[in-house]
Amino acid sequence: MKVQLLTHTPDPEKIIACAAKLCYSASSLDDLSNGITEEGSRKFVDMLSRLGHESPMEHISFTFGIEGVSRALLAQITRHRIASFSVQSQRYVNEKDFTFVTPPQIADDPEASSLFQEAMSHDLDTYRKLTALLKEKRLKTLLDQGVSATEAEKAAEKTAIEDARFVLPNACSTKMILTMNARSLLHFFELRCCNRAQWEIRELAEQMLRLVLPIAPTLFCHAGPSCVRGGCSEGKMTCGKAKTVRTHYQSLVQGFLDV
Repeated sequence: MKVQLLTHTPDPEKIIACAAKLCYSASSLDDLSNGITEEGSRKFVDMLSRLGHESPMEHISFTFGIEGVSRALLAQITRHRIASFSVQSQRYVNEKDFTFVTPPQIADDPEASSLFQEAMSHDLDTYRKLTALLKEKRLKTLLDQGVSATEAEKAAEKTAIEDARFVLPNACSTKMILTMNARSLLHFFELRCCNRAQWEIRELAEQMLRLVLPIAPTLFCHAGPSCVRGGCSEGKMTCGKAKTVRTHYQSLVQGFLDV
């Protein structure tokens, strides 16, 4: 897995402070940022977090580049609907040499790992054979219709991989660009940093948190699962390790605040 912070709203905490100030001040737009220092921005953001006034946080966004994650993760992350996604398409990209993500539980077991590798090899072989078969038949049809060889080749390739992709596994790796506003990002961390989240998306969430913390430390200093700020929200489904999880995220945050 590789995660990069590609871009973000400049001076994010100051923007949040200005948006909040607008709600309670008669200041004009020209005067809105007057008097809002870096320290003042931090105090504003901290106050908003404590009050639960999160709407000003929607004015800033963070854009991530993500690769080396599975299609299984893609199915989970796109459930976060207040976000923008651009994902590598299996309709247009030939997966004849696809890479795949191996779950740690499988990788750590020789017998399971052997079975998994065998399944991936079989899927890859089937995909290649299906692609070749479908492409050959479509190409002949197009050429018989008088389509030029160049155009027929392109069209046949596209329709072949479009249908051959149905045999590709959830383990097949993908890449995406993801943008979220800060309020959605905090909610994402609350759900996906939790011990009960699936291991791959939990790893992704923590890497994303590590990237945004230096940019807006006050905003994200209490980010993480619900047990970081109080009790566990999972009820009877709790992992039972709230204290350990809380310590982990407090140490993570403190590491950035001390820099």
